Amino acid sequence: MRFLPAAVVLSATALAANAFPHLAQGWEHRSLSGMSAETVEYITARQAVVGAFPAPSPQTDTSSKLVNDASHPYKAPRATDQRGPCPGLNTLANHGYLNRTGIVSPQDIVKAVQAGYNMAQPLASFLAFGAHLVDGNFLSNLMSIGGKSSATGQDPPAPATVGGLNTHGLFEGDASTTRGDAQFGDNHSFNETLFQVLVSKSKQYGAGKYNLTAAAEVRWARIQDSIARNPNFDFTTPRFFTAYGESSFPLRFFVDGRDKSAALDMTTARLFFQNNTFPANFYRRSGELTTNQLASDILQIAQRHYIQPGSNQGAGNYVVNQDDPGFSGGTCGIYNKHVSITVPSQYPVGKTSGALLTALKINLHNFYLGATNGGSSNCPELFPYGQ
Repeated sequence: MRFLPAAVVLSATALAANAFPHLAQGWEHRSLSGMSAETVEYITARQAVVGAFPAPSPQTDTSSKLVNDASHPYKAPRATDQRGPCPGLNTLANHGYLNRTGIVSPQDIVKAVQAGYNMAQPLASFLAFGAHLVDGNFLSNLMSIGGKSSATGQDPPAPATVGGLNTHGLFEGDASTTRGDAQFGDNHSFNETLFQVLVSKSKQYGAGKYNLTAAAEVRWARIQDSIARNPNFDFTTPRFFTAYGESSFPLRFFVDGRDKSAALDMTTARLFFQNNTFPANFYRRSGELTTNQLASDILQIAQRHYIQPGSNQGAGNYVVNQDDPGFSGGTCGIYNKHVSITVPSQYPVGKTSGALLTALKINLHNFYLGATNGGSSNCPELFPYGQ
């Protein structure tokens, strides 16, 4: 890469200030909302644009191995570091598998969840790019695993928020296992009351451990609590799927790989959910967790107390969404809704252009490959922004 002399860079900066005086003071940390298309193009063409890239390749070693090792010691996050609603990602950041600042690329996440948890690459790509499409910055290729941060770079035009994983209703959703609903003010911090639900159900249904049966009961309890108390509870796709997936992950990722019981003890559960750390001498699972294996868990958990996708119209008034196919739509249904509805709600079709549009298309393709394990004739790729 060839770099321009400093004098040329300074001259270009001065020209920008003269041509666009309203941008002279700190424009690099302001939203582009309300600016003309010409101004937006001018800025995006001149800021440090990293852009989008393909997802990393699958890892070659999928054996169980020590992950809480000398190269990845636990370090408590600093006050300026971002941590959010996902204890799995928080743990990876606290151990240095992700940047400890909590500002990461989707490629970083794909690599980290493979290395730390043995999540299969297509599933990792599906989740990482699904989140990045609505919570990340396409130009810098960065996303916060917690709240909104200027460290992800210049905001794109509204209605895009680039709010990080804490942003409610785009990727994060209601009825989390140990995090409260956004309706009640904090959707990302560990909640002791909710953790005690997990402890109680594990004692009642899992002989003190969180197994698949206990997972189903915890999931049902969380759904029922949100129906009863949250007037804006939303349990439609994709949250309909991710809530059940979230219930499976502790069984598959938080249990030591040398333990074949698929049952999580409460001491280890607290280390992950509250402290966001691997236990001492922790080994990751043996063999990757694939999308199909996760789907099997999801169905087993859901079938114990089946409920159709829907949402509340006031606290205690759950209304089924007849247009949501739920499980019959599979990952293709999640893909179709995300690409056709959720992403365009942030990046309106016909109003996104230039480097932002180029990066958006690449990220959409990465998301498609993750959703379909590399592509499938049964789930055609969609191109709402053109090919």
